[in-house]
Amino acid sequence: MKKLLLSLLCLSALGCAKQPEPEKSVDVLLIGGGIMSASLGTYLNELEPTWKIDLYERLPEVASESSNPWNNAGTGHSALAELNYTPEKADGSIDISKAVAINESFEISKQFWAYQVEQGVLKNPKSFINNTPHMSFVWGDKNTEFLKKRYDALQHSSLFRNMEFSNDPAQIKEWVPLVMEGREPGEKIAATRVQTGTDVNFGEITKQLLNNLSQKKDVFNVHVQHEVRDITRADDGSWNVVVADLANGEKLSTVNAKFVFIGAGGGALKLLQKSGIPEAEGYAGFPVGGSFLVTRNPEVAARHQAKVYGMASVGSPPMSVPHLDTRMIDGEKVILFGPFATFSTKYLKNGSLLDMFGTITTHNISPMVNAGIDNFSLSTYLIGQLMLSQEDRMHSLREYFPEAQDKDWELIQAGQRVQIIKKDPEKGGILQFGTEVVSSEDGSIAALLGASPGASTAAPIMLHLMERTFKDKIKTPEWQDKLKEIIPSYGKTLNNDLELTNKTRAWSSERLQLTFVEVKPEQPQSEQAPQAEAAAPAL
Repeated sequence: MKKLLLSLLCLSALGCAKQPEPEKSVDVLLIGGGIMSASLGTYLNELEPTWKIDLYERLPEVASESSNPWNNAGTGHSALAELNYTPEKADGSIDISKAVAINESFEISKQFWAYQVEQGVLKNPKSFINNTPHMSFVWGDKNTEFLKKRYDALQHSSLFRNMEFSNDPAQIKEWVPLVMEGREPGEKIAATRVQTGTDVNFGEITKQLLNNLSQKKDVFNVHVQHEVRDITRADDGSWNVVVADLANGEKLSTVNAKFVFIGAGGGALKLLQKSGIPEAEGYAGFPVGGSFLVTRNPEVAARHQAKVYGMASVGSPPMSVPHLDTRMIDGEKVILFGPFATFSTKYLKNGSLLDMFGTITTHNISPMVNAGIDNFSLSTYLIGQLMLSQEDRMHSLREYFPEAQDKDWELIQAGQRVQIIKKDPEKGGILQFGTEVVSSEDGSIAALLGASPGASTAAPIMLHLMERTFKDKIKTPEWQDKLKEIIPSYGKTLNNDLELTNKTRAWSSERLQLTFVEVKPEQPQSEQAPQAEAAAPAL
């Protein structure tokens, strides 16, 4: 009787259409061909080898949006140099909690990649990860004082004990000659350095992971040039996903999936809204793009081997922190400087100008307005960035590279990011930096919203996602044992556990062909000295 009444109501209502019957069924459907879907797909294939998994990417190639090496900074974000991860509190002390959490997360990513190398899934580590010192560099009384306090605070964590501090111009010139040459003598400067920092090609990791999975065609299929158009609940609680084949006249088909992951970068919000889950209500997005100055001059690139992060300008957002980066992209060494913010209403680099407007609903318009009022300084910052000339950008570059020549540098457009706006009980709406997993109560669908430090922490983010969406499975001995094989430190904390930190880093460094430096016990402040570099373990 209930079904009959529903059918009669449906027939009498305008716009009510019968749901198309699915042409196929899968256990898992992944939306987006970036490092998030590649990481989750790899985990699930290793945990449940018989599960049927489909991945859909709207562009002709995977890793073409945010995971593409030219669309991100390539920093293995581990809070070694990013000053915004260690804010100064009202009492003048330094809060290192976020830095510790991010560093712990990156250690999980390294273990995940190291395991894939061990299994032959990822090949030639130097094609996707290379040691590149991470440095912080500041000038002026206030900033140099802050950097020293930051260094001292981080020494209480075993994760950062291999950091070096110097305010000696000669020492800093030895570390980064291009940063010091041509600088005014007598300028008050300071820097920290961690030699074991990394430069990462997330696009290469994504391609290698998905190339391995696509060989298992009986259980895993990658579909490029396929765009997800709709997501609706089936009667049994699973999901019917409507997909358009862009290479064949946008032919539509429907796939039924027990679990759906929306890892479509800036496009995730709109698809999450289409699902209709109440958990998506109140979320909105604010798009911010970025551009970088790049030099491909091999003589210049050969003289700089570091990622040098500075201090963000007063009133500017965290993602605006300037940095002068050594990058290794597809075998070519280049230097990037930026980012310089750009603005577009697109949510993806290859998106539509209508993207932002298409996600505005009655549920999120109020949080958007309130967040906009509270973040007026961000609007001012963006306007200033959009008015910059090439001369202005070169002036910013010369604060970090005084003798930079105009002829060596060109401007490139990087990726598009969508920052999270969400409801807040006190402010009505807040602009949130970072990433957030949004999932249904039953765990059958989940999406990743937000931006940096996303790619660097893809492995732990997807681990967290599985803990939320596969609550029963993750508790089983089979999953627990496998996860501890993939992530040797799974379930444990490295911070201030010297034995576990050294053991874990040595294990992942050997497989990733990275330098390993043993962490020593904390010394009294008066006895602290820069750590000597240990020999890399035999491979």
